[in-house]
Amino acid sequence: MSTLKLTLLQQPLVWLDAQANLRHFDILLESIQQRDVIVLPEMFTTGFAMNAAENALPETEVIDWLRHWSVRTNALIGGSVALNTPDGAVNRFLLVQPDGTIHHYDKRHLFRMAGEHHHYLAGKERKVVEWRGWRILPQVCYDLRFPVWSRNQQDYDLALYVANWPAARAKHWQTLLAARAIENQAYVAGCNRVGHDDNGHHYQGDSVILDAQGEILAQAELGQAAQLDAELSLETLQAYRERFPAFHDTDKFLLL
Repeated sequence: MSTLKLTLLQQPLVWLDAQANLRHFDILLESIQQRDVIVLPEMFTTGFAMNAAENALPETEVIDWLRHWSVRTNALIGGSVALNTPDGAVNRFLLVQPDGTIHHYDKRHLFRMAGEHHHYLAGKERKVVEWRGWRILPQVCYDLRFPVWSRNQQDYDLALYVANWPAARAKHWQTLLAARAIENQAYVAGCNRVGHDDNGHHYQGDSVILDAQGEILAQAELGQAAQLDAELSLETLQAYRERFPAFHDTDKFLLL
């Protein structure tokens, strides 16, 4: 498929109330049709709480919910959730296909300023998801600050960032998303939340979909719940990479 219909759901989250959050997204997803990828924010069942895993739904329940909506919308759907695993708690980006195939990526860079590294295990593996002819790199919030981890090894076309990124650092979010698109010659989408959390943080959203030159294809109104839609073109992306093949001159990195 040369085009990809992408939707981001920039929404408020109810603190540590998974059922309330799922009911809210149920209402939104009822009206979404004819999309290829649908993205929810980071920790969309709980908000960014350090004790979220203590209130987490079982992973099977979250996957069943995502699978239901994947089938209903015929789209790859996902976002990150706090989960308990046999090894410990993780901030896991789940992506589910209509056929039931499950992909997941565990957040690599844990936000130490909130003590996330004391409550969750860091992911160890970078993932790329193949979907309808597209190669998609899932990333979570603080990962955005570490460009080597998301460096395009000519293995992805679209990077998806889900976040609970506070308004106090909105300029960082906006600038780094554009940088990731330009330096990696890939589409980049950032799905953030809005509203306030119980830690007193304010979120203005700034969700955005960018092309490989950092140009805005869709952008949410600040502070408002929103649905962002954009249609991405693989042919346009490939043509740009051929016209400006900077990727041939990238430096080599070894990820440990």
